[in-house]
Amino acid sequence: MPSFHSAGIIGKQNDDPRVSSTIRRLAMHLQARGLATRCEQATAAMIGAGDGLPLGALGACCDLILVVGGDGTFLHAARELAEHDVPLLGINLGRLGFLVDVSPDQVEQDLDQVLAGRFDEDARTLLTVECNGVKGRAVNDIVVHKWNTVRMIELETYVDGRFVNAQRSDGIIVATPTGSTAYALSGGGPLIHPSLEALVLVPICPHTLSNRPLVIAGNSVVEFRICDFKPDQVRLTCDGQVDLPLTDGAPIRIERSSHRVRLLHPPGHDHYGMLRAKLGWGGHARAEAPC
Repeated sequence: MPSFHSAGIIGKQNDDPRVSSTIRRLAMHLQARGLATRCEQATAAMIGAGDGLPLGALGACCDLILVVGGDGTFLHAARELAEHDVPLLGINLGRLGFLVDVSPDQVEQDLDQVLAGRFDEDARTLLTVECNGVKGRAVNDIVVHKWNTVRMIELETYVDGRFVNAQRSDGIIVATPTGSTAYALSGGGPLIHPSLEALVLVPICPHTLSNRPLVIAGNSVVEFRICDFKPDQVRLTCDGQVDLPLTDGAPIRIERSSHRVRLLHPPGHDHYGMLRAKLGWGGHARAEAPC
């Protein structure tokens, strides 16, 4: 059974009073349970808790991280903390909340369960990308997409060194199972269970109707080469939050990181129940035999 002795808190940076009040409740509850508690720098400033720690230092000194906000806040924290192998628990003060599934209304009860060792844990895939020596990483997806133009871009796709296709489109998404509920979903990609070792390539508005999403092995190395490269018309984006520079003639190389994101859930977490709730699926569990 894991034993937590120190906890870090990372909060969404906005003026929503629910965020600061939830963070204060968390800090008081953790301290009452005997855990050394530290906040990330901007989070500490938000609640007037003195000097906080940079994310890297927070990950190095804590054995549990609480993220208060939405999926965007969680994605940022997960990318920065993955190399520290510290588990993350998300408290949902955003919109959909696929990754942050603890309700602020029952945060103390759910947190006590986790501190007692009663929780479910996922190890989520983290992607790395490199182009001409510049590196980035993503939890959801890495996207090559057109920018500042209505014209399509043309790119070649290779998987494990083998040519797959050349396509003209608005771009392409490389998504993890976690990211299959994000941009890839709106692009027509499949939902992939987070326990699967897989990646999905989803073209964005391809010019060829037969160009469909492609599911590949999770340990594949994906490479894109942009044809007729124009630096002001193509971008490379990680998790919709970080843009990386591209270089003419330099391939874009994407593969699975050696690090994983450790995501904690309250006990009894139901992935399919979460999909029903977040995606608005109808129906309920039937007591009788299905039709």
